[in-house]
Amino acid sequence: MSQTTATGRTLGATLREHLSDVVSQLAAAGALIVVFVFLSIASPNFLTADNLFNVGTQTAVTAVIAIGMTLVIITAGIDLSVGSVAALSGVMGVMMMVDLGLPVPLAILGGTLVGAVCGLVNGLLISVAGLNPFIATLGMLSVARGLVYIVSDAQAVFGTPDSFRLLGQGVFVGGIPIPVVVILVVAVAGYVVLSRTKLGRYAYAIGSNVEAARLSGIPIRRYLTAVYVISGALAGFGGMIASSRVASGQPNFGMGLELDVIAAAVIGGASLFGGQGTVLGTLIGAFLIALIRNGAVLLDVNIFYQQVIIGVVIWLAVMWDQYRRRRLAAASE
Repeated sequence: MSQTTATGRTLGATLREHLSDVVSQLAAAGALIVVFVFLSIASPNFLTADNLFNVGTQTAVTAVIAIGMTLVIITAGIDLSVGSVAALSGVMGVMMMVDLGLPVPLAILGGTLVGAVCGLVNGLLISVAGLNPFIATLGMLSVARGLVYIVSDAQAVFGTPDSFRLLGQGVFVGGIPIPVVVILVVAVAGYVVLSRTKLGRYAYAIGSNVEAARLSGIPIRRYLTAVYVISGALAGFGGMIASSRVASGQPNFGMGLELDVIAAAVIGGASLFGGQGTVLGTLIGAFLIALIRNGAVLLDVNIFYQQVIIGVVIWLAVMWDQYRRRRLAAASE
């Protein structure tokens, strides 16, 4: 009888947790719809094809990197280095084209691998050396930013082939921006990883209770390292998309980008305490941030107020997460 009761409580807690996740995503989606409708009314330029195209392309970098960040946050970690890693990867990828003469696809792969190596260093510092994720990735933020200035002599790198522009500026038949297609492909891959692979299941387990995950036989070090490698690789790929948009490697790119990336994941329902987060929620958060920034430009809002708005949104999202966790804890008692 007691076992049946315990099983019922476990199932009830799981259902409540899933319902809470759905509510968080619906709240973010509702906010996205409200902002979209408001901007449609407030600015006659918002619903133009050019502007919506720009929103889609501008969202690509944040969304792609935020999917990797979501995986990190699910493990109860954080990656503060994504902006600097994206800048380093973008510059290095462009230099591979300009200085080494590599074909565009190989250079894009090379830039992505630069990000993956940075992620590997982060993962090893956290899983093997035992550093706190905040400290490890904060150090990488500084190291990657310093390296990008060293390799580029703090100068933008120009001279990319015209075909490189397709990644960040091109369109498919029908006018669909290639960056939007990239978002969809990365999102599908992220969904499969989180819902259909050991890596995804173990990431949720590690974030929910790392000690219980260790006792159940999960190789914590291996999977934590893999999570940060993925985050670094997607930051590198995001850096290549950003470089493609301006057809150059910009060493100053990505300053403050980690704020938008973390905000996208948290707004979409990822918990900074670990164990919760979805790709769909992160996409909603990324597009919400993109609309806020786009609307601020269209309505001629001071650029500094954008940062204030994003910061307040992060506060609200984290407060909602804490409230949600308290309710779930009280309901499971």
